Amino acid sequence: MHDYYKQRRDNLRQKLEQENLQALLISYPTNRFYLSGFELHDCQCNESSGHILIQKNGNDILFTDSRFLEVAKSLWKEENIIIYQNQIEDIRLYLKNSIKGKIGIEATIVSHNFYEQLSQGLELEPAEGLVEELRIVKDDKEIQAIKQSVTLNHKLFKWLPTIFKEGMSEAEIAFKIEMFFREHGATENSFPPIVAINQNAARPHHLPSNETKLIENCHVLIDVGARYNDYCSDQTRTFWFGEKIDSKFQEMLMQVQEAQAEAIKILAPDLPCCEAHLKAVEIFKKYGVEKAFTHSLGHGVGLDVHEEPRLSTRSKRLLKPNMIVTVEPGLYYPNYGGIRWEYMVRITENGNEIL
Repeated sequence: MHDYYKQRRDNLRQKLEQENLQALLISYPTNRFYLSGFELHDCQCNESSGHILIQKNGNDILFTDSRFLEVAKSLWKEENIIIYQNQIEDIRLYLKNSIKGKIGIEATIVSHNFYEQLSQGLELEPAEGLVEELRIVKDDKEIQAIKQSVTLNHKLFKWLPTIFKEGMSEAEIAFKIEMFFREHGATENSFPPIVAINQNAARPHHLPSNETKLIENCHVLIDVGARYNDYCSDQTRTFWFGEKIDSKFQEMLMQVQEAQAEAIKILAPDLPCCEAHLKAVEIFKKYGVEKAFTHSLGHGVGLDVHEEPRLSTRSKRLLKPNMIVTVEPGLYYPNYGGIRWEYMVRITENGNEIL
C-alpha cells in the first residue's frame, strides 16, 4: 500500500519539474489522502489534520499534530513526520531551512491568514490543480471501489420505495437512507441525503424537513450517495407515490430520461465536456422546456463527490478513458416540483459504461 501512494507522489513529482517548483505543500484533505492515505477529512472546517510536502528531491514530509502521530507512523516514515506545536510557524521554519526555490501552495484552499504568515521569507507560488489532474483519471483499484459504492446505491433504490408510507416525512426518509448505508458497509454518506417532495423538488439541493410528508399521489426526488472503501457514489431517482400518476410527472420524466439517454450516447474519449451538456439542452429545446434545466449536466466523482471533470457549458476539457462522471439532467418548476434522473458513467476506450 505504501508503494501505491508513493507512485502517486512520484507522478506528482513529474509535474513539479514541469512547473519549475522545488516542492508543493498539500493542504486540501482529499489531495493529502490521495497521496498518502492519511486523513481523508479535516477535524472540522477551521482546523487542519495536517499537510504534506512533496519535494522534487523525493524527501516528502508529513506535518501534523500529536493527536495523529500513531496514525501517521502507520503510513509514513517516522523520520519524515514533523509534529508541530505552532502549525504555520513550524511549517514555515522547515520550508525556510530546507528548500531553496519556488514552493507551490494550494492557494484556493488555504486562508489568507495562513498564506500571509507562511509566506514570510519564502518564495511561494499558487499551484492549482496539479493533484486534481492526477485524480481525474481513475486506476483499476479506484474503479472497483466506485463500482462497489454504486452497487450499494442500487440496493438502496431497490429497497427504498418498499418502505414509503403516507405521512412519512422527508427527514424520516433521509434518516432511513443514512441507516441503510451504514448497515450495509458504508463509512458515511457522500453528502447529506436530498429528499424533496412535490414543490420542494424544484430546489435541486433541498434540505429535508420534518414538516413535508408523503401524501397519496405525490412525487419525491431522492439524491443520495455513499462512501464505500473511501470512494463516493452519487445517484438521483424521482419516484411517484400513489396509484394515480400525474400526466405532468410522466411527461417531465420522459423528457428528462430522453435528455439523459441522448447525452450518454455521445460520451466517449476526446468529446469536449460542454458537448454533453449541450446535447441535453438540445433535447429539452425540442420540447420548449430548456429554461427549466437550471444546472450543469454532471460532474466527476471519486474521493470527492464533486470533482473534475465538469459536464458544463464552461468546460472545454476532453473526456478520457477511466474518467467517471454523473449524467443528471433535471427539470424544475417552482409551483409544481422537479424531476432529476442520474446515472454514473465511466468513459471507456471507445465509448462509455453505465455503472
